[in-house]
Amino acid sequence: MLPVNFDVSLKAWLALSLTRGLGGESARRLLKEFGSPDAVFAASISSLKSIVKPDAAAEIKKGIADDALAPALAWLEDDNNHIVTLADSDYPQALLNIPDPPLLLYVKGQLGLLNQAALAIVGSRSATPQGIHNAEAFAKSLSDAGLCIISGLAHGIDAAAHRGALRGRGGSIAVVGTGLDKVYPAANRDLAHALAQQGTLVSEFPLGTAPLAANFPRRNRLISGLGLGCLVVEASLQSGSLITARLALEQGREVFAIPGSIHAPQSKGCHALLKQGAKLVETAHDILEELGGQLVSPAQRASSEGPDSALLEHLGFDPVDADTLSVRCGLTIAELSAMLLTLELDGRISALPGGLYQRIH
Repeated sequence: MLPVNFDVSLKAWLALSLTRGLGGESARRLLKEFGSPDAVFAASISSLKSIVKPDAAAEIKKGIADDALAPALAWLEDDNNHIVTLADSDYPQALLNIPDPPLLLYVKGQLGLLNQAALAIVGSRSATPQGIHNAEAFAKSLSDAGLCIISGLAHGIDAAAHRGALRGRGGSIAVVGTGLDKVYPAANRDLAHALAQQGTLVSEFPLGTAPLAANFPRRNRLISGLGLGCLVVEASLQSGSLITARLALEQGREVFAIPGSIHAPQSKGCHALLKQGAKLVETAHDILEELGGQLVSPAQRASSEGPDSALLEHLGFDPVDADTLSVRCGLTIAELSAMLLTLELDGRISALPGGLYQRIH
């Protein structure tokens, strides 16, 4: 039995999304014709057959048993869990501009992030240590600038991007290829838990959906579609990240790529994108400039209070080595190195020969 306070309209949305043999395009045609899921289920079999195949029309008329909705109902009892439909104000407005927006999204975490200015960061699962550092540092800097960072919770670049973004103020969204009652890969369970508490997990797939290979390329259109652009950090020529970049271009999003060694397999995909017109980036500032003045720039952030600003003050404008800077600011070399990398990727300092650093802005 459904609880008496359950949104009957949401029940119809769920039922429509779970109807066998009914794809997203067909469901959207039905909604365009009849106006709402409730009206779709109330339509005659003949009118349904004029829009969808007879088998799909028959499944709609058969309806969905309450038992099939039970997993979603139980899941929604947690206040941190949500289902957002095309008709809801919380539905990501950016996805309304892609060719095939999902009928609904299962969301765990902060609904507000769904409509925040965002950037996708993707790349190789078999990332190099430098790629991991770059992904995490770029994500942290861009998150500090107010961008929500979107990725896919995979090993390598995805996980690094989420970790970096969660350390900033913009937050992070993981778009996954399973039901939200599952975590894949299992090794990222702690990261998924952190995203559920501090960021957002999103899936278009019903609860219980296993990590099927076909689902991951499909979810990539949401990773690219949610953002203003897509940054590829490292990718081989066979990387699924290139699918995300291609989808981003098709959706009218900006595509950025970080160059690497001409000898590294993980750089080949990025170099291919650059040859095809992707924008080469060396710092987070390059991305912020390209996306326009709607975001807080690194230069503006440098003038605000915070540890990075304090470090810049200690740095001054003359070249200085890390050991001297460590004494000035009272940080360990490990702490200092992480902050210097972030400032370098932000375009606020440059690394000079001999282990020296110099302030740019």
